[in-house]
Amino acid sequence: MPNVDLEKAMHVARAAVEAASAASLRHFRTGVRVEVKPDRTPVTAADRESEAAILRVVRDAFPDHAFLGEETGEHAGTAGARWIVDPLDGTKGFTRGRTFWGALVGFELDGRIAAGAMGIPGEGEVYWAARGHGAWLSRGGGEPIRLRVSALADWRDATLSLGEPHVLFRPPMLERVAKLAIEAQNARCYGDLAGCALVLKGQAEAWVEAGVKIWDLAPLQILTEEAGGRFTDLDGTPTVASGSCVASNGLVHERVLRALAGQ
Repeated sequence: MPNVDLEKAMHVARAAVEAASAASLRHFRTGVRVEVKPDRTPVTAADRESEAAILRVVRDAFPDHAFLGEETGEHAGTAGARWIVDPLDGTKGFTRGRTFWGALVGFELDGRIAAGAMGIPGEGEVYWAARGHGAWLSRGGGEPIRLRVSALADWRDATLSLGEPHVLFRPPMLERVAKLAIEAQNARCYGDLAGCALVLKGQAEAWVEAGVKIWDLAPLQILTEEAGGRFTDLDGTPTVASGSCVASNGLVHERVLRALAGQ
């Protein structure tokens, strides 16, 4: 295993997110032209400049590490250490002037996410975490606040946060998700990284996402776990690689997994 200082990796992830946020905000305030990639997803100059900003920060600190970016693909590096990046999660909302978008930076060590950060610059928020170092939030550049998931265990009092509707709102998942939502106290569909942020801040008990890529989830596992929660895919495996997830306070996790499995 590469000898990596996880506290340093955590702070590099945070700095990378802050650099990406600054690059994106310049376009958000002035408008940006939208292009469509071959998979019909939107991309902007803000996406590309944000990824370039992240890559510069990571390369300055860890020049030998591998890098996987949504926009630029694989960059070779030291085996066992890799940075996984979505420079602007929520591009559709970004192009429509909404605020629930931002950078996701995850640090993977021997196949396991060990540190990471995310930003929601339209809300002035930066989140960061590393294994054994807790999960933290800063608003508007203020003092860091330690993140804690909620302690609510009764699903009847819970809030469910939902992700990508194109997958979750199709049969047979539609009926299962609808049942979960109806049996909860309420449901929210903020979308993208903001959906997970509700769990991290103790404002929702579970977030369900599906049909996404590894860079859409990369730092969210370590953020959830270090905030005291649990993060798995829909089958209950603790991974960001399968393109689906349940992030929860841990207390309702099995309840959500059973419901999504149709049990």
